[in-house]
Amino acid sequence: MNTIPLTDTLVHALAQLVDDSGNSGIYREPSHSDIEFQVNAVGLSKHDPKQQGQTIGKAKRVRAVLYSAMELQPEAGSRLAMGLLSKVRACGGFRETSTNYVGREAVDNAKGAFNAQGFNLADDGTVSPKVLASLVGSELTDALLGYALRAQKGAEDAALIVGTGKDLLEATAAHVLMSLEGRYPEKANFQGLLGMAFIALELAVPEIPEQSGEPAIKSMERGLFTAALGVNRVRNKQGAGHGRPWVPTLTSEEAKAAIEIMGTISAYLLGKLSKRERRQVKITI
Repeated sequence: MNTIPLTDTLVHALAQLVDDSGNSGIYREPSHSDIEFQVNAVGLSKHDPKQQGQTIGKAKRVRAVLYSAMELQPEAGSRLAMGLLSKVRACGGFRETSTNYVGREAVDNAKGAFNAQGFNLADDGTVSPKVLASLVGSELTDALLGYALRAQKGAEDAALIVGTGKDLLEATAAHVLMSLEGRYPEKANFQGLLGMAFIALELAVPEIPEQSGEPAIKSMERGLFTAALGVNRVRNKQGAGHGRPWVPTLTSEEAKAAIEIMGTISAYLLGKLSKRERRQVKITI
């Protein structure tokens, strides 16, 4: 892995990993020079307050650069975050016996931030996507939502889900059916699987005609279903999981739009699922 998603929580967690301001005056690597090297390597020097003449601590410096990058240059910011994490790991930041150890609280905070985005941060500082096939219930909902939010920002590696053999929409539809009905038809085609998930969530599909006086949102739901089928048609079924997951004729702009559509529809389904589950919990109580 060389990229990770940037969120407010992740930015704060990464800033904590380089912070030695509360360390009783004891210096801890990485140094300002190390941070500057990482910032310059990904082309974010113009966002670095220290390189603009400000006197600033390491945590505030990292936070400032990553926040600016999150808004203006997210891909570069993601590479910076991964570079900083690698540097902290190389300095012994995740090793309890090291003088550069960042502390249990900082490690746990970082773990929680990565977990919310569908990634595992190990005790040694290595990062890997969650193998979703091993997750169930609300933990899988959270992991899928993390991928959906990344896909909404155009992250291509969120289009195909690790360890499931499915793309994001397929994995989401299967999870909806497992959550609500306890099973899903593994041999169903994409349209059938997604249709069953929509119906299980009481969403409208094009095959069910518009009803007199129905809410306007139902028209949008039919549009989402149609868009999902369109995205599935431009999937590279022969190359899924091995490189670019789209047919060769798709431009970068078209692929980005397809990814964002996947994220939007998946997030909508997962939001509806969470609402149903919360309602069921209240009824049970």
